[in-house]
Amino acid sequence: MSAAGDSLVTPARKAAPPGLPSLPSLSDGYQAFRDFVNPLLAARAELMGEPWQLVRVAGDGRLVDVDGRLVEDLLAGWGTQAFGHRPAAIERALTAFLAGDAPSYYPSSVSPWAGLLARALCQRVGAGGYDAAFFASGGTEAVEAALKLARAATGRPRILALEGAFHGCTYGSLAMMHDGAYRAPFGPALPLVDRLPFDDVAALERALAGGDVAAVVVEPIQVEAGVRVLSAEYVAALGELTARAGALLVADEIQTGLGRTGRMLASDGWPRRPDVVTLGKALGGGLMPVSAVLTRRQVFAAAYGTHATAESHASTFSGNALACVAALAGLELLSDELLQRVAVVGARWRAALAARLAGLPLLGDVRGEGLLVGIELRDVEHPWLSFEYLGLPELGGRSAAGLMLVHRLFRAGYGTGVCGHDWTTLRLQPPLVIDEARLDGFVDACGRELEYLCQLG
Repeated sequence: MSAAGDSLVTPARKAAPPGLPSLPSLSDGYQAFRDFVNPLLAARAELMGEPWQLVRVAGDGRLVDVDGRLVEDLLAGWGTQAFGHRPAAIERALTAFLAGDAPSYYPSSVSPWAGLLARALCQRVGAGGYDAAFFASGGTEAVEAALKLARAATGRPRILALEGAFHGCTYGSLAMMHDGAYRAPFGPALPLVDRLPFDDVAALERALAGGDVAAVVVEPIQVEAGVRVLSAEYVAALGELTARAGALLVADEIQTGLGRTGRMLASDGWPRRPDVVTLGKALGGGLMPVSAVLTRRQVFAAAYGTHATAESHASTFSGNALACVAALAGLELLSDELLQRVAVVGARWRAALAARLAGLPLLGDVRGEGLLVGIELRDVEHPWLSFEYLGLPELGGRSAAGLMLVHRLFRAGYGTGVCGHDWTTLRLQPPLVIDEARLDGFVDACGRELEYLCQLG
């Protein structure tokens, strides 16, 4: 890693075009966030030592904070920045659109940009399996659309999900959410949504036996539950049992899709292609919010195949021009060569992490696929590795080791995080285009910081 002072001489990525209006002060904006949005988020970022007051993107793609520190974002903006922060190709596509005079909104809801993106996604992602798409702005909206599609297409009421799930924070998604702070304050949950034990084929078979299940919704890899990968045996059973029961198989690939695992979809190669796939996060190229639901025309028509029902589910900004332009440009970047690189580099990185951390008493496991990695830490009882010691007794009972490692890595110049449901697992999902030398640098830094925590414990 470069020294913090190096950032002061790193050239700006590009000069602002002349004639544009001046932008508001970022420092003023950070204070306004504290005052009017969420003061606890700002306080927590300060407590963690997080470089949260970011001012620009450096020429090498790292982030620069107000103190000139360089930060390698190994979360890729929680998966949104798959091509790095402010990817030039996406910027060029958006700039070209804004330089023209095409409408950005179509009152008829017939958007040519949505048409182009739907065709491109179905051809590239579907590989002949999908021929219908619906667009929204965020991932949880795509999941909501998938749930409504499943109930309307099958005429059945029940939805099945898995313990440990994180499908979003709106009410349908929330009903499938793992127990905890994301779910508990908002009950009662949507009825007729049941959560099954993770990777339990017998429980799945029993739940499908009643013939009233509209869909089984799964994440190929449960990121927030600790980067847990569905076993090949369970995936095979999912395909067979849902087909036999007449239930739709829905793969939530908002985290895992679009190259993250080294495949276009993590579900590529499943014995039975999912009936429905949801996409988001990286779909907008890191610059626009957009999500998608892909399915087969037969399924879509069963739900919305009459003039009376054609717009039964709608979203005002579905298929808006700027989002679709960004997504089309992003798909162009997802070449077969890039996917192969992600698979190879990801396997090498996981092996290097496992080798460097081997033997450390805090290490539990290193797992994942492609450039999606979880480093599981063993729980350890030590007063310095507790939230009570950190002055946060309300979080007592949880292991603080994961967040202390995150804190140490912030200081070393790396942005990481823990999984939402499992704070003992460090979550890593760097940009798909990251240089291998920078991944190697993280291996060394992670080893040093974990060794430090092991000395405390």
